[in-house]
Amino acid sequence: MIACTGRPFPGALPWVERLGLAGPIICYQGAQVRNLDGTVLLEHGIAHQTAMEVIRFARKRNLHVQAYREDQLIVEHDREEAQLYATHAGMQVHVVEDLDQGMGETTPKLVIVSSPEVLERLLPVVRSEWRGRLNAATSVPEYLEFTSAQSDKASALRFLCGRLGITQDQSVAVGDGRNDASMIAWAGLGVAVEGSPPEVIAAADRTIPGPGHGGIQQLAQALLK
Repeated sequence: MIACTGRPFPGALPWVERLGLAGPIICYQGAQVRNLDGTVLLEHGIAHQTAMEVIRFARKRNLHVQAYREDQLIVEHDREEAQLYATHAGMQVHVVEDLDQGMGETTPKLVIVSSPEVLERLLPVVRSEWRGRLNAATSVPEYLEFTSAQSDKASALRFLCGRLGITQDQSVAVGDGRNDASMIAWAGLGVAVEGSPPEVIAAADRTIPGPGHGGIQQLAQALLK
């Protein structure tokens, strides 16, 4: 079993260890695949110039936007949205004077944090604006996440299956966010959690109930059969 998450590596590692998984970890929305010791097996970041387009887009609308450098969460303003994300991800907020100078040549991903209502309106806009150059999806309703066009959970899963000698038809992927849709569609068996966004349900071969309602047990029984 492999953890495939939008979380940055420092935020994903404690959960992977708590679950007793041996790794590797697909993190940063598929922008990186890393061993538990932090060594990088795969990395595709957003180029600086393109990242700045998203940052200027967010600035113009007074939206909180954040980037990453050397596994640090970096922001220009220590807003409430930054602290909410940092608490959820188990990370610290690092304030820089200017993301243009603080970000580096690439960033694994960018995140706009706002209300679900705002992000639902923005999603089709940003997908149209950066079509073919960036992937954009919500992970949880409050996070709109951007990765390079080469980076999503499907591409990372494909890479890792190839490395581990697992064929596509032997793979199983489970998720409930828009960021999971590509992975669910690619896997030999794609499973969506009931109540997921319509595009996630449409990508899946089957659905299972959510946490606390026996979904994992149902999936395990189906795989054993």
